[in-house]
Amino acid sequence: MITDTTIPTQSKKIDWAKLRADFPILDQKVHGHPLVYLDNAASSQKPRAVIDCVSNYYERDNANVHRGIHELSNRATTAFEASRQRVATFINAKTPDEIIFTRGTTEGINLVAQSWGSKNIKAGDKILLTEMEHHSNIVPWQLLAERTGAKLVYIPVTGDEGLLDLSKLDQLLTPEVKIFALTHISNSLGTVNPVAELCERARKLGVTTLVDAAQSAGHLPLDVQKIGCDFLVFSGHKICGPTGIGVLWGRQEVLDAMPPYHGGGEMILTVDFFKTTYKKAPHRFEAGTPDISGVIGLHAALDYLDAIGRDNIFKHDQELASYAYDQLAQLQGVRLFGPKIGRAGLVSFLLDDVHAHDVVTVADQRGVALRGGHHCNQPLMKKLGIASTARASFYFYNTRAEVDRFIEVIREIQKFFGA
Repeated sequence: MITDTTIPTQSKKIDWAKLRADFPILDQKVHGHPLVYLDNAASSQKPRAVIDCVSNYYERDNANVHRGIHELSNRATTAFEASRQRVATFINAKTPDEIIFTRGTTEGINLVAQSWGSKNIKAGDKILLTEMEHHSNIVPWQLLAERTGAKLVYIPVTGDEGLLDLSKLDQLLTPEVKIFALTHISNSLGTVNPVAELCERARKLGVTTLVDAAQSAGHLPLDVQKIGCDFLVFSGHKICGPTGIGVLWGRQEVLDAMPPYHGGGEMILTVDFFKTTYKKAPHRFEAGTPDISGVIGLHAALDYLDAIGRDNIFKHDQELASYAYDQLAQLQGVRLFGPKIGRAGLVSFLLDDVHAHDVVTVADQRGVALRGGHHCNQPLMKKLGIASTARASFYFYNTRAEVDRFIEVIREIQKFFGA
């Protein structure tokens, strides 16, 4: 049996209610009801520490990085590169030179597909994905396959319980596979995949690996050296950081062998009219003026999360999701998706004869923010024989009382639609 060695097992007592007060946006009413924000898999809220950090940058240090020698530029550059070091510590990278700042998970995957993929993938090669991947970890590889003549293959999902059918792994993970890209935690199913052991299996065959950590980076400890992948990507806005900022981590030796992704200022050593030489990673992949405030705000978010402890966060999120799953399972006319045990902090479901969009619309009128739709998982939805689901996703500032309110609203919706 494959297990996930990245899941924490210890926790300490945390005053979750006190932490909730750090998020000013949560203290409001929506349509006359106290806000219950359960859309954290799409984007998390921001603590005052992050908001103040970004505001302070614009009020005191706003200047371009790396290129100036005046005081404001020096301050901005120092803070920018300090965040790179902080990210390296956050995921246990060997060096901050392995950290590339991107616009988010999507751009990180596209960067790898364009830069690494164009150099290393050829006709007849295979690209291995899973059926639970987000569109961001499908479409870039489809584009690469169309350019090169490579073939996409998928590890199947085992129906509503939402686990990878690893009995098919030996026949799918073969030397013909050049890259294996997979999600750590499914944004629709809540499945936590055993990425460390899967990457180890791939490494023995010489297969390059990419882990999509968009749903895990802010919820449980990540150690890229223990996971053993070649690339890992995540977004700031899902982990209490600003929007428009993300991280691509890659092994130093792999990054150094990759050509640039974008061309422009900052990523060059020399330019003449007919030839350009490039810097080493990470700057080779960071053309133009970056999202400086986003990078600095990300630093504050990582400090905030680690002060709580991602092991504690994961345990809290799991407890809420398990409680919500159990409460929904007691209702008639509810179809649940994803594993019954060991799930991450979200629950996807459908009500009989009620469209997911109707569930979310009525819930919003009662102050409960859910997500409805295909969640950028259209192939998975097709596999499950559905068009969409409703989803409640939790974070450490959510409470059991909010789950109770969520279940109360679901009962009201069933009564309203006669479901």
